[in-house]
Amino acid sequence: MTTCNEKSPRNIRGLDLFAGMGGSSWGAIAAGVHIVAAIDMWDLAKSTYQDNFPSVRCLSKRVEQVSPKVLQREIGDIQVLIASPECTSHSCARGSLRPSEESQETAFQVNRFARALEPRWIIVENVINMRSWARYNEWLDGLASLGYNLAEVVLDASEFGVPQSRKRLFVLGDSERLPPSTIQARCNRAPTIQPLLDLDGKYGYSALVSDGRSISTLERAKRAIAVVGPSEPFLLVYYGSDGPGGWQSVNRPLRTITTVDRFAIVRPDHTGGHEMRMLQVPELQRAMGFPATFKMRHGSRREKIRLLGNAVCPPVMCAVIKAVVGRDHDPT
Repeated sequence: MTTCNEKSPRNIRGLDLFAGMGGSSWGAIAAGVHIVAAIDMWDLAKSTYQDNFPSVRCLSKRVEQVSPKVLQREIGDIQVLIASPECTSHSCARGSLRPSEESQETAFQVNRFARALEPRWIIVENVINMRSWARYNEWLDGLASLGYNLAEVVLDASEFGVPQSRKRLFVLGDSERLPPSTIQARCNRAPTIQPLLDLDGKYGYSALVSDGRSISTLERAKRAIAVVGPSEPFLLVYYGSDGPGGWQSVNRPLRTITTVDRFAIVRPDHTGGHEMRMLQVPELQRAMGFPATFKMRHGSRREKIRLLGNAVCPPVMCAVIKAVVGRDHDPT
């Protein structure tokens, strides 16, 4: 497991809702929490999760179909409830697609499980735009009515040792006292993506200027070369906002990883031109803060990227757990 160099909580048992492939669980376990169960409706996510957490009770079901009380009889009491409700309909990455109220309302499953299981702590992760949801305050009020003191923090993964600019909302609940209003960053300088890129290794490249290459790709590359020069590598960025020009330097954190294949590395070639390839799953895995030992053996490349784009960065969850839970539980 990755480590989180702080005091660890003791005898804290946790449940991970909307667990995906296990980013939150990995971070919580690194912080000392004993994750006893996880739920996600995607079979591929469950298969990946079970590869990495074989001792955790993992259910491949919609959270809405799970009875908290029945689950409690199987796993016992929990003290911390971690959840990453469906975020697509809150995210600006959905483009012009209309939001799905059914998807947004998965957040209320946190309230349902909290009411039944009565964990002391709740940690909910989502995109920042969740706060624009019409029922967001209603959802928060529902948690408060269950006796939880609440705090909201927005964290950038690059401030916690992750080589990616990824801002996410964390809603923190504590039934006994106020949660922390801030989470201390773990690094003074954001890590860059360059050390994680396999620039000269096993992955094949193709010529940047070639038949079938889109004009927009070549224009992105031209803008990048005009800034970094012809002898330096850079990244092309597809989809999303093109405000930075559709490219980025390798000497900064990667822009946000989403569920689609959107990053290509371009390097000078031996002819004086350039060649390129898409970033590969192991590189994106490390850019999410997962160690190389994390197993991703199931699914196509596209499916693995979707798993990663939906995941929580483990070092960030580790820091959140320490700040929320670790205050009261020091190791012996």
